Amino acid sequence: MLLAVTVTFLPCLSESKGEELPRPTPSSFVDPHIGTGGHGHVFVGASVPFGLVQLGPTNVSQGWDWCSGYHISDASIIGFSHTHLSGTGCHDLGDISLMPVIGEVPLSRGSKDNLLSGLGSSFDHSSEQVRPGYYAVHLDRFGIDVKLTATQRTGFHKYTFPKTEDARIIVDLKHGVGSGNPTEVQFHRESNTVISGFRHTKGWANNRKLFFVIEFSRPMKQWMESEGSHPSTNCPGKPFGQAVFDTRDENPVFVKVAISLVSVENAKANMQAELPGWDFNKTVIQADQAWNRELSKISISTRNDKVRRIFYTALYHTMIYPAVCSDVNGDYRGADGNIHKSSHLQYTGFSLWDTYRAAHPLMTLIQPEKVPDLINSMLDIYQKQGKLPVWHLMACETDCMVGNPAVCVVADAVMKNFEGISAEKAFTAMKESSLLDERGLKYLKEYGYIPYDKEGEGLSKCMEYAVADWSLAQVADKLGKTQDHDYFLKRSKSYKHYFDPKTEFVRGLSSEGVFGKNFDPFVSVHRNNDYTEGNAWQYTWLVPHDIKGLVELFGNTEKFLAKLDGLFTAQGDLGKDASPDISGMIGQYAHGNEPSHHVAYMYTCVDKPWKTADKVREILSTMYDDTPEGLCGNEDMGQMSAWYILSALGFYQVEPAGGKFVFGSPIVDGAELQVGNGKTFRIIVRDNSPERKYIGKILLNGRPHSLKYIDFKDIAAGGTLEIQMTGDSSLCWLPSCNESSMASNP
Repeated sequence: MLLAVTVTFLPCLSESKGEELPRPTPSSFVDPHIGTGGHGHVFVGASVPFGLVQLGPTNVSQGWDWCSGYHISDASIIGFSHTHLSGTGCHDLGDISLMPVIGEVPLSRGSKDNLLSGLGSSFDHSSEQVRPGYYAVHLDRFGIDVKLTATQRTGFHKYTFPKTEDARIIVDLKHGVGSGNPTEVQFHRESNTVISGFRHTKGWANNRKLFFVIEFSRPMKQWMESEGSHPSTNCPGKPFGQAVFDTRDENPVFVKVAISLVSVENAKANMQAELPGWDFNKTVIQADQAWNRELSKISISTRNDKVRRIFYTALYHTMIYPAVCSDVNGDYRGADGNIHKSSHLQYTGFSLWDTYRAAHPLMTLIQPEKVPDLINSMLDIYQKQGKLPVWHLMACETDCMVGNPAVCVVADAVMKNFEGISAEKAFTAMKESSLLDERGLKYLKEYGYIPYDKEGEGLSKCMEYAVADWSLAQVADKLGKTQDHDYFLKRSKSYKHYFDPKTEFVRGLSSEGVFGKNFDPFVSVHRNNDYTEGNAWQYTWLVPHDIKGLVELFGNTEKFLAKLDGLFTAQGDLGKDASPDISGMIGQYAHGNEPSHHVAYMYTCVDKPWKTADKVREILSTMYDDTPEGLCGNEDMGQMSAWYILSALGFYQVEPAGGKFVFGSPIVDGAELQVGNGKTFRIIVRDNSPERKYIGKILLNGRPHSLKYIDFKDIAAGGTLEIQMTGDSSLCWLPSCNESSMASNP
């Protein structure tokens, strides 16, 4: 009998006394500093899984790499704010920032050079303690110890001041992270221990409203409000508040801050429901327990501690967003700006151009109970703003990035038969979102593609629409809507217009049907040419839905493979205006940006699985690490990490909807996935090593499995997948081309 052995969470016994020691938990393998260097842009601080509050430190921003408010190269702190993005390429949030100080300080953040004369302090990274649900640091300037934890909608602070009569906690409503400038702020002193108010901002999210209540564990000696050192003439209200305390008794000052997108009253209700008391340590434990419940949904077996750290940190990073944005009473602020009541949890933070590729497919495997709420949140957004979300943040549509990525996510859930989602309502939302005239769709309907002389980044927009259109066509077919199926399936082949058989690249095409001049397949101009954060080498492969059709454009499989091999070896200059997102390079393959994420698996789709194994193992071992520089590009709300998790398990969903997870090369020795309804899917990997990276044989529930993929329904049903590894590529398992091939793919 085959056994799935999982060594990760076994209890340890003391050799000297034989007693059972505390067993390691998944959260103990998480290092939140992974991805805080380079261009990772990940959040550092205290939160609970999918919580509205991300409570953590904010540095003095020095540019793009501070999109989360924190970068490992920095040793400055100017406040502890309650909302942060994680891994994005744009700045925003950083709401309701608290900064403990001693005595009067200028209420200006200033630059890093004059930090110590303004609102801020230096710190030593060695004083930081960071783990899921908990953050601690020592502020050198003031000698203050800071500890933070959180519930879903409330941040919990513990400040230990030196003995002083003038301990102060500054509440900053003026500054956020990056682009979020306040349009109106307000404080209201309700008592000697309670302050409430709101912060309304205009930034990347163009009309955000956030309400809060702050409760202190001891009475304030004094409360002061002011405009600060540099008053803002365009923001009504005084954005700075100061609470003054006497801490000569050396007892800590605790602070609870609850937030709501709806009202102060709802913020109070959120606090009362989630954090009515003052037991800080208990809250830390509860946050850790919440993380371990979620992280335990995948239990891996591996002899490599580095792999274990990367894996569980990656899993942690996939569970920061999307974030719950409705209140405990069901109220939420809709995309129309109005207040509504919901019978299900509402979510925000949909970085869909990134996450439709792996993060959402991963959630369908291990977060099935959340999928209906996520999809219904998107359908609610459609009802309020007339289209599915593009990049939605805190009730605001940013319209960031290209295509209709929500269509892929919604279609995937419908094709996987999740209960609690109306397939008809979902289809209507997807169809109407796909037939608008905005963002180049007008030209797609008129020309059958998007000409470069009519719409910027037209090629990338059209190719992403093609991916979404294929997804929509699958749902139309499922629902028996033949006319819609035929229309959107035809439109999903619009990418073919861009293929130039002479150069074997996709190229911008004019409204006259002429390819653009001065073509260079290496050059990229950030957000200002045919390719969105990429070049022709990378976008030629953005056809995960119709690999067979792409092969036909090359003429035959051999030419297709020769060009695909060339992607990983080609060397050229991206140009001085290239997007910084194009990173994690292997030749011209860019793992640091999402359009490349399916590409290594295309080899398996054309029956060359050993080539997929070679590339996947190279990416897993060179593009991820257990250091602050451990991500080769923006985390993008969990997408970079989701690629690692799925690939480490041995498969990846290439087609955007439907659940065909294509086999690659697992690096774990085994895994157990809790797939919902009390079911477990076990993966057993035999004779695995860096040298034995090729799949030699696959058994599914004891029977030979010759398909190039495993279907979602087989994983969701629970069962056992056995994978025999080999070091000889000539013995690599060859998927059958005669059995249930991948949709339109060979």
